[in-house]
Amino acid sequence: MKRVVVGLSGGVDSSVAAYLLQQQGYEVIGLFMKNWHDDSVTISNECPWLEDSNDALLVAEKLGIPFQTVDLSEQYQEKIVDYMFSEYEKGRTPNPDVLCNREIKFDVFMKIALSLGADYVATGHYCRKGEIEVNGEKTYQLLAGVDSNKDQSYFLCQLSQEQLAKALFPIGELTKPEVREIAAEMELVTAEKKDSQGLCFIGKVRLPEFLQQKLQPKEGTIIQIDKNDPVYSNEIQNESSLEEELHFASRKMPYVQSMGKVMGKHQGAHYFTVGQRKGLNVGGTTDPLFVIATDVETNTIYTGLSSNHPGLFKSALFIEKSEVHWIREDLALANGETMNVMTRIRYRQPLQKAVLHQFENGMYISFEEPQSAITEGQFAAWYHNDELIGSGVIS
Repeated sequence: MKRVVVGLSGGVDSSVAAYLLQQQGYEVIGLFMKNWHDDSVTISNECPWLEDSNDALLVAEKLGIPFQTVDLSEQYQEKIVDYMFSEYEKGRTPNPDVLCNREIKFDVFMKIALSLGADYVATGHYCRKGEIEVNGEKTYQLLAGVDSNKDQSYFLCQLSQEQLAKALFPIGELTKPEVREIAAEMELVTAEKKDSQGLCFIGKVRLPEFLQQKLQPKEGTIIQIDKNDPVYSNEIQNESSLEEELHFASRKMPYVQSMGKVMGKHQGAHYFTVGQRKGLNVGGTTDPLFVIATDVETNTIYTGLSSNHPGLFKSALFIEKSEVHWIREDLALANGETMNVMTRIRYRQPLQKAVLHQFENGMYISFEEPQSAITEGQFAAWYHNDELIGSGVIS
């Protein structure tokens, strides 16, 4: 009998994943990851880890499976939290959930599971795993979940063939309502439990307080850039190469404070991200102000009026060579090659038509339609139909 370790998070999805595996004849072990010790920055009544681990234990008891808790808070601090701080400090916006899957669940946690004699590790992600043969070799596919409203393949966009080989996603063929229905039929304590919205396996965290642990508040200026500013009319020379055109389309705008008018003060550019509207505390404008750029060197936030401000849109992005990751290594592009794909630059964004362009120093993604709030530090993931084939960190 094959042994599976399920990452029981105390939520309904992983609970039903464990039940389904049991029904399929696997020997199932439940493991809860404790990733966090500092309750001072969590919103205490919003799913603290203690409540989650109790729920996970109750589910394991109900299913009659062995259960234990593993404390991964040290590794989580080192691989996720420290990385987050360093990214925010550079004025980038990291995605801890993608990293948590790559570094914790399918690495540290997976190694623990395999040391317990597990053949597989299972999670409650809404995605599916496929298997095909490429040049006589077994190749694994990461496929979107059947529930398009809940598809979580994006969060697994950094997994490798080795990690996928040992992974199972039992609820990928189900919709969320079907999962809740199964949990209710089985009288699992998590059947009606709300989905957690916080950092992966920490619970709901107050981000400003969380960041203030390491990044000190520092007063700076909020500048508004007019949508008709000449910075948006710079045309590239016609005889430019494709690479130069793509570089131009994906470039950071050369904003300086003298271009716009001062709208107010903020407490630190590293607390803000491109596309953000809330938290600026600037009143008296005809439309809402959106963050169009941050500069951590000068501690300045640049804003634009309304969601269609030209400063929010770009038609291309760049991924450095070392950050280009292919789940399907057999499809990786060589220098000078291109590929038509569907791409998303954030979770839940509808897929966008795009072209990958591989060059010596990295990859450009050019979009059919200009994209709003392309954010440094986030992941772009690219798909063929419903298969996620690669991803990379946006520069």
